Amino acid sequence: MPSLPVKLMPHHGDVTSMVNQMGWQWVVEEECQTYLSGEAVVLPQASADDLLDAATTIYQMMVEAVPDELPDDFLRKVGIPEKLWRAVRHSWNDDRHWHLYGRFDLAQTPDGIKLLEFNADTATSIPETSVVQWASLAAAGKQDAQQANGLYEALVEQFQTWKGLNSDVDPALLLVYLGESSEDRTNCEVLAEAAREAGFMAHVCPVHEMEVSLVGVERGIWAQTGAEQWQKFSFLFKLVPWEMLAQQEPDLCEDLVALQSSRNVMIANPAYSLIFQSKAMLAVLWQQFPYHPLLLRTEFKSFSGKTVQKPIFGREGQNIQLRENTDVSSTTGQYGNQAHIYQEWADLPQDPRGFYYQAGVFWAGEGCAIGFRRERGIITNLSQFVAHLVE
Repeated sequence: MPSLPVKLMPHHGDVTSMVNQMGWQWVVEEECQTYLSGEAVVLPQASADDLLDAATTIYQMMVEAVPDELPDDFLRKVGIPEKLWRAVRHSWNDDRHWHLYGRFDLAQTPDGIKLLEFNADTATSIPETSVVQWASLAAAGKQDAQQANGLYEALVEQFQTWKGLNSDVDPALLLVYLGESSEDRTNCEVLAEAAREAGFMAHVCPVHEMEVSLVGVERGIWAQTGAEQWQKFSFLFKLVPWEMLAQQEPDLCEDLVALQSSRNVMIANPAYSLIFQSKAMLAVLWQQFPYHPLLLRTEFKSFSGKTVQKPIFGREGQNIQLRENTDVSSTTGQYGNQAHIYQEWADLPQDPRGFYYQAGVFWAGEGCAIGFRRERGIITNLSQFVAHLVE
């Protein structure tokens, strides 16, 4: 069947100036103008509701598909590094470890909405979704237009819940990111603002500036918040993937697991979010809910037809292989040596110029916000972000 068409409308304006007027200058990166394509996707209200509901439903399906006891065989199947098993089990069995948010990548197909994957651990696109596309309405002179965009408000509620579940702990939150990434810093800054509104004292810094101690009264995580001023933090948000910590920073990972286990620090997203992050969960979902209307056939072994081969902890569209009969096309990247899953191909909506549109639907307790990326080929983190309006 052909791809669904995309309804677009002109959408111009100086979003940088509008964001500055709102007092959120730090949200706007130099390349922010590229997020405004000069067009916006127009969604019927029913379609927007369906996308948000799909995120809520799929998250619950994922929870139901995870065995409570987290046996070794299951953790191996979904690819969790063994040195993280302790942290995954501990966080899964203690509700005080709270999953703040994630982003589902969904395809709108002629057969309905289909799950492509879930960015459960370190999802980005928060500034674009929550602030930039919202400001684009005013920049385009469409102040009365509607969006499916409650991400910031949902994040505030999630931080309030996390704080309430740990009311015996000082609400001091450190947010860390990989220091070379201005994009990651901006994502952390939006999260920090939501945390402050929820009652946290929040500080953002690169992960290499965080200090960790396992000794005596200094046991915990620390960061320098001013000249010769150090702060101890009881909460940590890390925009650094759990599997990256386990593979590239094993000593730091071991220390954080020890501090989490003794409640010296509460970490988000929690270690169990790595289960949902694993693309192997797409195959587990298919086994648990075969032919569910929101799922694409996904297997641990290849099967006939047009399929997509994905590394289980691949990111940013890297090392994807498209397979159809003997034809293979692929993207490059750093995840080629990982285990893979095989997912049925889904036709994304397409506009007359050949751009494909993928819906990114944020989950923060429930489906709460929509943003689109478009590309003439495989969608990656470099694909153009496109705002939307709801009619």
